[in-house]
Amino acid sequence: MQNSVKDKIPVTVLTGFLGSGKTTLLNYILKENHGMKIAVIENEFGEIGIDGGLVVGSTEEIFEMTNGCVCCVAEAREDLLRVIRQLLERPDRLDHIIIETSGLADPYPVAQTFFLDDPIREETNLDGVITLVDSKHIMQHLDDADIDALDNQAVDQIVCADRIVLNKIDLVTEDEVGNVTGRIARLNETAEIVQSSYAQIDLKRILGLAAFDRNRKMAAEIDLDSHDHHHRHPAPWEKKADHSHDASVTSVGIELSGHMDVQAILRWVQDIRKQDNRDLFRMKGIFSIKDDDYCYVLHGVHDQIEFRPNHPWADEPRCNRMVFIGRNLNREALQAQLTGCLAAA
Repeated sequence: MQNSVKDKIPVTVLTGFLGSGKTTLLNYILKENHGMKIAVIENEFGEIGIDGGLVVGSTEEIFEMTNGCVCCVAEAREDLLRVIRQLLERPDRLDHIIIETSGLADPYPVAQTFFLDDPIREETNLDGVITLVDSKHIMQHLDDADIDALDNQAVDQIVCADRIVLNKIDLVTEDEVGNVTGRIARLNETAEIVQSSYAQIDLKRILGLAAFDRNRKMAAEIDLDSHDHHHRHPAPWEKKADHSHDASVTSVGIELSGHMDVQAILRWVQDIRKQDNRDLFRMKGIFSIKDDDYCYVLHGVHDQIEFRPNHPWADEPRCNRMVFIGRNLNREALQAQLTGCLAAA
């Protein structure tokens, strides 16, 4: 007997272009006093996993997938199904599952996972696709001349959203917010747009949407031969599943043993800020600082870079990991720069 929607575990697909604030939002969700048991599945674009180490301060479980992008690698999609099946077999029932896609993912194939002929369809319900938008940098990605307009991931993520969170409004003017909002509304006429700074938002605005149940009802009511069909927000099963990333965008992952010199890293960050960073989309790192008990994190989007202590090192092994995502990345130069920030033994 098929479970009713209220008996199924809701699943939220959290997406957004590189640096939009997905990890910040996850930290906010997991630390809020909402009383829910939430599992987070993270899919990263790159050689090494780092996002799990950036999500802290919660007892919820984090599952990292680094064997390829779930939107275009068959093995990664099967890995996603495997993780979800494991979650469903647990004796303690979850209240919600959140799947964070990579910043270069097309969310449609991820959403399609929950319409497959699989046992997870009987036990989960796709609650909605939430897209975070970096209000300061999104325009340059929507207008990226190096990406074919039909396969622009930033566009795909906005078009498929059920709710759009316009993040980082503290970094832009009211006129810029208006311009971005208008552009987004033209791409997606049906999704509600809400605003946030530091990805802090009322969780009722993004969880518990039951968006795909409403979409099914809308689809059943619309005559596909009418003029309304052209403007209808497409359901996830109606879009082509094939997808490939912009081949010019690559990832460089660097791991170093030992401890870092905090002043050397600060000087390096200042040097990067002075450079032309149009092709450096995203940086994120975890560092062990000499003579400091705190784990330091680095977040960068173009020339907006934050480096700060995050949490005390606990039982996890201290490490130095850095991921760069962008175009024309010079691995050897980046490796040498970071190695130059190592503290003397």
